[in-house]
Amino acid sequence: MMLSRYTHENLISLLGFCDEDGEKILIYEHASNGSLDRHLRSTTFMWIQRLKACLDAARGLSYLHNDKVTQQRVLHRDIKSSNILLGEFWNAKVSDMGLSKIGPDNQQNTTLITNVVGTVGYLDPKYLESCILTKESDVYSFGIVLFEVLCGRLCFEKIDGKIPMRMWKQKYEENKLDEIIFQDLIQEMDPRSLKTYSDIAFQCLQEYRGGRPIMSLVVEKREAALEFQEIYDVMKHPLDYEMIIETAIPLLTYKSEEELKSCLFKWILLNDGKTWFSLNKNGEHCEMSGSYELQTHLYVTNACPKRLQGKCYVTVNGKFKAHVQAQFLSPEITYTVNLVMKHSVAVLHTRPRF
Repeated sequence: MMLSRYTHENLISLLGFCDEDGEKILIYEHASNGSLDRHLRSTTFMWIQRLKACLDAARGLSYLHNDKVTQQRVLHRDIKSSNILLGEFWNAKVSDMGLSKIGPDNQQNTTLITNVVGTVGYLDPKYLESCILTKESDVYSFGIVLFEVLCGRLCFEKIDGKIPMRMWKQKYEENKLDEIIFQDLIQEMDPRSLKTYSDIAFQCLQEYRGGRPIMSLVVEKREAALEFQEIYDVMKHPLDYEMIIETAIPLLTYKSEEELKSCLFKWILLNDGKTWFSLNKNGEHCEMSGSYELQTHLYVTNACPKRLQGKCYVTVNGKFKAHVQAQFLSPEITYTVNLVMKHSVAVLHTRPRF
């Protein structure tokens, strides 16, 4: 009944069942690439594939936790890498809801007192101590899965006699993730993607339940990590000038290669207007996606806004840069420029020189 009521593209679907003559059979959709745990050590299971699989699983779990969509909150109780199945195109789906519990609706928080069930290594310590089950128990288990995907090993495989989870948290806190990351992944990772991924994975493992993120935030951070990686993968390749010329908005007009490069030193739009692109003075490929919400709002004191123009971008090495151009400023006056973004505010104080 539960499987028939809760349908989502990132949940394994129930196709049918048999309950006749003592035969009890459940028929699920087929996941041709098996379970996630079987691919953790695979050198062909690339970082971007892992990011997509984790995002898919997070979306499925977020759907179960969101009582506004389903009217009731479902607590899975057995989130682990072997219960995340991979389809033909490596799309991930959460499976095995045999231990799941349905919580009451119309409540901000769902708490159930129940016998402790699940898989050793993935269980929320607070759930083990108190027998009190909450949606944060699933979040903790998912955090373990995220580290398994990052490190290429199962959580119950001890390392030099040590429990992996404790080592993973310690290495994160010591900023030594390179010592535990699955080595075949390191060369292909975008640093921003890795940081976004590891930050939320660590947050999922907080002892205090209130310190753990809700699954919708996990989804958001997974999306950001994937987007960073996708941009990084594009930027690693040599510039495709033909693609840039064909997709630029507005169309580029030039008579020589030098004129083309001059155009590219200015900001142009690509990807149906979703991506800002330019080359900086060092020839670095600079790009920023509209989803970064790095569009600047310029606030100027003591001057007409036309006198100061600013732009910002993310360079190929992941560093943020901002450039403000001033003209027709009065001497002995300090002009303040506030570049206001979604998550940060940079305040630049400029005293003109003549």
